[in-house]
Amino acid sequence: MSLNIRLATKKDMPEVLNLIKELATFEKEPFVVEVTVGELQEDGFGNSPEFICFVAEMNEKVQGMALAYKRYSTWKGKVLHLEDLIVKRESRGRQIGTKLLDEIVKYAFKIGVKRISWEVLEWNQPAIELYNKKGAKIKEDWRVVHLDEQGIKNYISKIQNESI
Repeated sequence: MSLNIRLATKKDMPEVLNLIKELATFEKEPFVVEVTVGELQEDGFGNSPEFICFVAEMNEKVQGMALAYKRYSTWKGKVLHLEDLIVKRESRGRQIGTKLLDEIVKYAFKIGVKRISWEVLEWNQPAIELYNKKGAKIKEDWRVVHLDEQGIKNYISKIQNESI
């Protein structure tokens, strides 16, 4: 078993999208993925990349990925958000997730961020155990807040109607 962690390329985006869809299925939301290969390629490898992505290869086949992007914290300054860390189901238990997390932490250190943030579902016990083992603090009292595309449109509509 030869494991190689490397920066993703445009050519990896079809496999990255497959991993994203596998994660959505694992998280019991198989039909919510809207992003396309073209969007991943443009957003990650265009003139102003929106994210960085590392892939894990075994025998020259992508088995996992970690995708992150820079943010800014009013408390800390520069921070990194780990959007997803995904390992194919059949490849779990081989330290691939750990190696991908290691690469994200090394990258964060290199660019000088003061924190790495991410979310984990409360029932994803293997991930929680990994993160605890690595020294991450899971903020049990915080809630993730999302305003989806339709919610944004509804919000804008209400603002526009109120200003009339």
